[in-house]
Amino acid sequence: MERQSIFDHKKLEVKRVRGADPEIIELLKKTVLGSEGGMRYIMQNTEERVKSYGDSLSFMALYRKNSLIGVIGLCHRTTLNCGIPGDSTYLRYLAVHSAFQREKAPAHRRERALQGEESFKQKALSLISDPRYLTDEQHETPPPHVMYAYVESRNERSRNLINQSGYEYIRSFLTVAFSRFNPKPNSSVTKLAPEEEPAMAQLLKEFYSDYCFYTDEFTFLGHRYYVLRHDGEIVAGVSAIPARYNVVNMPGLWGWVMMKVLPFFPYYRRLFRPGEFRFLVLNGIYFRKGSEHFLPDLFEAVCAEEGYHTALTWLDDHSELYEKLRTNRKTGALNRMLNAKPGLVYASFPGLTTEETGKFYDSPAYISGFDFS
Repeated sequence: MERQSIFDHKKLEVKRVRGADPEIIELLKKTVLGSEGGMRYIMQNTEERVKSYGDSLSFMALYRKNSLIGVIGLCHRTTLNCGIPGDSTYLRYLAVHSAFQREKAPAHRRERALQGEESFKQKALSLISDPRYLTDEQHETPPPHVMYAYVESRNERSRNLINQSGYEYIRSFLTVAFSRFNPKPNSSVTKLAPEEEPAMAQLLKEFYSDYCFYTDEFTFLGHRYYVLRHDGEIVAGVSAIPARYNVVNMPGLWGWVMMKVLPFFPYYRRLFRPGEFRFLVLNGIYFRKGSEHFLPDLFEAVCAEEGYHTALTWLDDHSELYEKLRTNRKTGALNRMLNAKPGLVYASFPGLTTEETGKFYDSPAYISGFDFS
């Protein structure tokens, strides 16, 4: 595993690591995601997901005395922003909660140590807003690049961290759950043949042409894209990505009910089991104009085909797609129980003009479900 030292300060050192070595994988497996007072969980398929990113994933890793104490994953990809392709980097696997913890020091040395570590912290944070640290290419000024991250609105620590890195809040999104106690197959729903994927990719590009951050990077992962045909034509489609969480905590009264009560009821256990919450990520959702009413039938058939009772997706809460699903009222019991707070999209735009960045504030954001799986 290739490691490149970026800079150091006394016992602390920041390195750029290509891919993920066993030490990074082990740290990520133990990381509890989410925020205090919100849903907290541990991803159960971390190693598999890291491999899926391939060479596009690197890490900024923080070491103390050569021991790993924090990482930030940097996923490089091309996104379509209102139909215009551009270089982007998505921040994932934020596991830096211990990175800036200070060791106790005598009072007469504390102020000097604080100043030194604060300077180190600011320099370290600047790395995740400057694309020049992500590649081997040398530039005097940052090349045009979009860097973005998803942050829970409750997670004040992550919001402060990302703000200090120069990122700005631009959009918000919500979790939409779909569930069925007994999902039924549908003869109109089939898995898309591999040779049909290029044509479907074009339909999706057109469907999301007014979105920012659109990517089909994992839409056809494992050839798990399903379509619903009406009169022989594709009228709706979705990618199904299996995922597993170990849910540690859920907030509020409904959270207590879901964690402590529902697992004892056989029917509801099909929808949610905290120790191993199995669900499908619905990614790359598509519908032909006027055919949005087919989406619940499609989602149910996909759950039946894949052997799941629950599916989740994340949508910009000011997008037409979110409004269509919100008003459909056929999403199932779990969505009615969820009291999810908005997620926030933060972004940094090195090398872009003010005019070029305007569309990111005004256009709906495509939220890649794979990045939550």
